[in-house]
Amino acid sequence: MKKIAVMGAGGKMGCRAIDGLRGKKDFIVAAVEIHQAGIARLAERGITPSPQAEALADAEVVILAIPDVAIGKVTHEIVPKLRSGTIVIGLDPAAAFAGVMPAREDVTFFVCHPCHPPLFNDETDPRARKDWFGGIAKMDLVCALFSGKESHYAIAEGISREMFAPIRQTFRITIEQMAILEPALVETVNSTLITAMKETFDEAIRMGVPEPAANSFMMGHIRTAIAIIFGYSDFPMSDGAKLAIAQAKEVIFKPGWKEKLMNLDSIRKSVAEITRAIQK
Repeated sequence: MKKIAVMGAGGKMGCRAIDGLRGKKDFIVAAVEIHQAGIARLAERGITPSPQAEALADAEVVILAIPDVAIGKVTHEIVPKLRSGTIVIGLDPAAAFAGVMPAREDVTFFVCHPCHPPLFNDETDPRARKDWFGGIAKMDLVCALFSGKESHYAIAEGISREMFAPIRQTFRITIEQMAILEPALVETVNSTLITAMKETFDEAIRMGVPEPAANSFMMGHIRTAIAIIFGYSDFPMSDGAKLAIAQAKEVIFKPGWKEKLMNLDSIRKSVAEITRAIQK
């Protein structure tokens, strides 16, 4: 039976970890939380936070359910005090990729991150169909061993699967690849493009299209376009749509935009700013 200390246990991700791990026969879970709102959320679950020193003293696994901007400070405080062989699990690649955590040869650093429930799935439960983040709906995980023993990977992956269950499959990638996925792919690019989609949707409403009609039309066409462009469907894009895409790309995108955003130097700068590794 492994003792797991969850740092920031009363936050959004901390509660997710606590809910997934507590009650499992293989784990003893200690919750570490210092903020009153988080303590109140734990109280709703019948959980009393443990003092940090007590929770970490004999913990075999430490989960960092804390904001990216705090991970550097917190890990420099706690890592020197951890027992040899401890596995530290981060829930986001930013801190590891930015190099803000202290190095220690006898402590393993592992990172996992949920992919969230997929757009195309086989969920039939109405609750699962409206589960945007996982916990009810099935989803996948990406995982990376940043440093430490190879034998610890399977242990950390197993804990991660329990924490974010139900999980369909996990993908082992590197920390660098995880940073390419987030923030670069899903936040820097995808979320920006989706924001632009919402802005043009609002403009269509301003131009007089009834909102319910615009919403129904757009959501259906988004699903169809994604299915075609990402290869879920073998139905071809119409010639008219291809022409509209080609013409619009010249208006919407600056030359070289992809190369400027999707390169490791830009990603390192973005991640450093996220973790406040760059002082402004």
